[in-house]
Amino acid sequence: MARIALPHNAKAGPTKPEVRSVTLGKLNLDDDDHFAEVGSCTGAVTVEAARRAGRVTAIERKPNRLETTEKNLAANDVENATLVESEAPEGLPEDADALFLGGSRNYEDVLDFAAENGIGRVVMNVSRLEVAGDAVRAFRERDLFEEIVQVQVSTGYELAGATSFDSNNPVYVIVGGAA
Repeated sequence: MARIALPHNAKAGPTKPEVRSVTLGKLNLDDDDHFAEVGSCTGAVTVEAARRAGRVTAIERKPNRLETTEKNLAANDVENATLVESEAPEGLPEDADALFLGGSRNYEDVLDFAAENGIGRVVMNVSRLEVAGDAVRAFRERDLFEEIVQVQVSTGYELAGATSFDSNNPVYVIVGGAA
């Protein structure tokens, strides 16, 4: 996966590159897809999805984060993305083929939207265990659940002339979609 530029940041950090790889792999996007993202924040997932999908709609409820997304999209020459300032599920496209939830706010309403509109691929990333359990139940209740994957990444750094590792918190990648 080619590196992306994120010269502009938001208070929340971007989804780590390794987690983006797993997330986008599970979404299995192609150039015919309309991808929708809830909670674009820095735009890291939006940029990478735009490299694979034909169309992208990114929803962000915080104006300053939406502005950060816009700047990072421009820094990566992304032209196939539409940005929407909204509290999801408002603003989500009914014709989306794939949907990513980068946070847990309003996720039950977003999952209702996905089920009602037959969105075939839905992925949600969660960092808190209790939220992951609740989200898996919500996916199951809507007949969307396929699997959950725990991603644990450690990144190397130099320590006394050798390599040591810092571990990041695990991320739970919940995968599913409408049949």
